[in-house]
Amino acid sequence: MDASAILSALLMGIVEGLTEFLPISSTGHLILLGELIGFEGPASNTFKIAIQLGAILAVVVVFWPTLMQLLLKAWRPGPERFYAINIVLAFLPAMVIGATFYRVISDALFNPYVVCAALILGGVAIIAIERWRPNPTIRSVAEIGPLAALLIGFGQALAMIPGTSRSGATIITALLVGVDRRTAAEFSFMLAIPTMFAATVYALYKARADLDMSGLAQIGVGFVTSFVVALLVVRWLMGVIARIGFTPFGWYRIALGTVMLAVLLAR
Repeated sequence: MDASAILSALLMGIVEGLTEFLPISSTGHLILLGELIGFEGPASNTFKIAIQLGAILAVVVVFWPTLMQLLLKAWRPGPERFYAINIVLAFLPAMVIGATFYRVISDALFNPYVVCAALILGGVAIIAIERWRPNPTIRSVAEIGPLAALLIGFGQALAMIPGTSRSGATIITALLVGVDRRTAAEFSFMLAIPTMFAATVYALYKARADLDMSGLAQIGVGFVTSFVVALLVVRWLMGVIARIGFTPFGWYRIALGTVMLAVLLAR
């Protein structure tokens, strides 16, 4: 693996780790970065899918105590059971819709112009919802309830459009149904574990013809980098989100989408 391949893997891993759990779209950033550095084609698509597993592992590490409580206690009545039920209900829409429309969406929408438009529109939505959202009445994941969990799950399904952001879609839907910021972030991160794992395994299976041993070292660099960076991001965000809110990410999305659209049109 030459120096340019290592640099590409490091850059992509850093961007994946930074953006996967912020409401700014990791897929959109990876598509735009790949366009800028010339990291494109079937091999790059497989790489982008594989390094998501590093980000998933970071969430597992951060929320390991919660996961263990769910595994041990979700089988009997109590808040852990409601927590687990909400995760399952919110996972179902993305699983069904993703399995049905994966190929159509990946063929038709995975381009930088769609990403720029989704970044801008999503940024406007985040700013508007932060300003006019209802007062929060739900302050723990166990309190969310079946209907609200399903609605958040349908919000997550919108993130199949690149540039929308899985975490952004789940968080702003949660805010709309009365979940407070910290709980919305926690639910989004926990929901990411089954959703991203299933989506990554499914996408790798679909891309199995492009897999070969030559790219494993590059994938390894990207995987480790995305894990380390995502670990820092998730811990930081859980510590500050109740104070800073999501509005700064909305403005960032609008700025990035506008700048990148201007760059693409000028080329």
